[in-house]
Amino acid sequence: MCGRFAASTTPEDIVELFDVQQWDPAEEVAPSWNVAPTQPVLAVLERIPKAGGAPVRQLRRLRWGLVPAWSRTPETAVKMINARADTVHEKPAYRQAFASRRCLLPVDGYYEWQTFESASGKARARKVPYFVHRVDGAPLALAGLYEFWRDRTHPADHPAGWLVTCSIVTTEAEPLLAPIHERMPLFLQPEAFDAWLDPALDDAEQARALLEAPAPGLLRATEVSAAVGNIRNNHPGLTAQVTPEAEGALF
Repeated sequence: MCGRFAASTTPEDIVELFDVQQWDPAEEVAPSWNVAPTQPVLAVLERIPKAGGAPVRQLRRLRWGLVPAWSRTPETAVKMINARADTVHEKPAYRQAFASRRCLLPVDGYYEWQTFESASGKARARKVPYFVHRVDGAPLALAGLYEFWRDRTHPADHPAGWLVTCSIVTTEAEPLLAPIHERMPLFLQPEAFDAWLDPALDDAEQARALLEAPAPGLLRATEVSAAVGNIRNNHPGLTAQVTPEAEGALF
């Protein structure tokens, strides 16, 4: 958890909703209703210009699955798609990014699977997928971290010389979602965006104070088709609520 999500908000809308100051259209990412680890995602972050001055809020294309700067290979990304809020400040893979490289991932919502064990113990456990999204339909701003990894097989000024990756911060699930899974992505309200994105806020204790999810009641979980389990399936219908009748017609 979180291992899949949907992200179909246009870059133009993200720029407006998140007060982005800088975006290169060349970094566009196609809408996806089944984003999987190691795929590209759009992230809102702030960087201090090389010439100095105030941080600039940017919309950037990152790869989901954080690769620590000290990693010898980018293959570690698959294992680092999520960072636990309770240990993110101390884990070697995340603590440097947590200190000053925090970002927001605007998504439609995320998928979670609830496991139902077989009563007899002989049949395989059944997993039911849910799509978790905001009740008001607004994008869900997931708290994330990003990191730069130097690929030394290319010159530093080569387009492939640097890999920029990210991870989603997770926290304990709120009561509505706990029966589905004990953890959930940490999402933030607009009033917390500035502090979370501020690269000048590099005090670990102050940053830890930001690791608090909004009060319960903003999210809804709807059962969706098992088709989302296959990453080759990618269409808006994956987020649609299914009824027992509809599920029976599909499978």
